[in-house]
Amino acid sequence: MSDTPHSRSRSHGPSHGHDHVDEFDRGLSYDLPVLARRRMIRLLAGASMVPLVAACSSDESGGTSSASSSSPSGSSASAADCETIPTETAGPYPGDGSNGPDVLRESGVVRRDITRSIGPANGVAEGVPLTVTLTVVAADSGCGTPKKGAAVYLWHCDREGRYSLYSDGVTDENYLRGVQETDAKGQVTFTSVFPGCYTGRWPHIHFEVYDSLDDATAAQDIVVTSQLAFPKDVCDTVYATDGYRQSVTHLSELSLETDGIFSDGYDQQLATMKGSVEKGYTANLTVPV
Repeated sequence: MSDTPHSRSRSHGPSHGHDHVDEFDRGLSYDLPVLARRRMIRLLAGASMVPLVAACSSDESGGTSSASSSSPSGSSASAADCETIPTETAGPYPGDGSNGPDVLRESGVVRRDITRSIGPANGVAEGVPLTVTLTVVAADSGCGTPKKGAAVYLWHCDREGRYSLYSDGVTDENYLRGVQETDAKGQVTFTSVFPGCYTGRWPHIHFEVYDSLDDATAAQDIVVTSQLAFPKDVCDTVYATDGYRQSVTHLSELSLETDGIFSDGYDQQLATMKGSVEKGYTANLTVPV
């Protein structure tokens, strides 16, 4: 069986050394209701626009003002455009205690720089520098209210496509995993490296949002679990550098439209990117919850 996200039998990532992956990764039967719900939201949103379109079409004498008068106010329109970030699987390598290792209870896990392991481990992840900023906002405010004091646990694979704590060769490492509390702007920023692309998955970052830092470090009461996607042009540029050669092959077999997670829509999860290989990249994403 090919190693695709929805084959799910130890297949949500590269080859790893734990035997209890099947227990955690609940498979296509779990993912389908999530995907169906997201499609229904989009259908309902589209249906809600029908009266407005009809009003515009029937107004033959400069229907702009007519459409404007029947449209929602600015604040309501913003709220309509602000959907909660799609919920995605955490995959089989979360490191949050739900499938084996629990890095969230480790001293030092609350940190900005996640390139180094903490505790007795001393590994350092190598690759093109990447700074990730997530802005957590209240969806019911039309994305206008930052969620100060929330917490984000973020993790991803390394340049070789391996997940610390799980993958062969890095089971004793815990790099590329960290927690931060959101500031007054609702933001958290992590210093990392650009992840590799492994068989069956588009390049991505996992994250969990919690109501508080206490909840995060206790690994309890997750508000939402989702994923961030990277634009193809940036991936192509990064993967042309030393150390990412295997990612070139894996990326050529994928697209955002065929990825098992992002294929049903990725607009809310596609990071805004700036930077260069020489200076490093920044990735920004707004996370409505």
